[in-house]
Amino acid sequence: MREESAGTGLGLHDADGVPGAVLDRAVLVLGAFDEGGPLTLTDVVSRTGLPRSSVHRMIARLVRMRWLRRDGRRYSLGLGLIELGSLALHQNKLRAAALPFLYELHRSTRLVVQLAVLAGRDAVCLEKLGRFQADPAPTRVGGRCPAGDNAIGRALLANTLGGEREYGRIRRAGVAYEWDDRRGYGAIAVAVGPPGSAAAIAISGPRTHVHFDSRHVAPLRAAANAIWRATDPAWRSHDRTRHSASGAAVRGVQPARLL
Repeated sequence: MREESAGTGLGLHDADGVPGAVLDRAVLVLGAFDEGGPLTLTDVVSRTGLPRSSVHRMIARLVRMRWLRRDGRRYSLGLGLIELGSLALHQNKLRAAALPFLYELHRSTRLVVQLAVLAGRDAVCLEKLGRFQADPAPTRVGGRCPAGDNAIGRALLANTLGGEREYGRIRRAGVAYEWDDRRGYGAIAVAVGPPGSAAAIAISGPRTHVHFDSRHVAPLRAAANAIWRATDPAWRSHDRTRHSASGAAVRGVQPARLL
């Protein structure tokens, strides 16, 4: 294997000049930091299963690129990734179209508001306004969790799984509910767009403040419809085509208890 400089890219290629294998390793190394907190070289080796020498070289390169930050013998995610993540968010057409309506929904309900998309078997949070400590959904922008574990994820699955029996009721109702009396938590979620689209919004907060009727369902649906109408037609077409073609990839998801 040889290394070549390529601006701010990894600049790494295998013997055939193909970067795939090295990029896979870089993804593994960066993925080791998904639980937060700094890691040692030994920690990264343990989490990735890669040879120690390979991890050492990869970490050194990622530090030079500012994708990782070194503090003594520990490493953490660096500013380079924050910059890239910020660019990705600002260039996301769905999020850009949704923001005005999410702010208005947050203002009118005074509840936590989230926008999420389906990525394989996970719900990934694109935007979150407000905070509620007991919220089991993705708790930060960029956070992901199994889609069957919460209302927003189940709304996503119901809208993309076609005739899947477990999610038929949610699709027919057009809304997914969730509550936990023990933690005092409640949530309502609806899909953004017609069947086949893989985006959803949700409101959540203290169980006593979430109304599982038209008082909150109606403004949530209105916001979802407004977001879909405001979204770039090119994104809408691409989103529905992509998820129609890949729907089988999530058909093996085991549904959580539907509320």
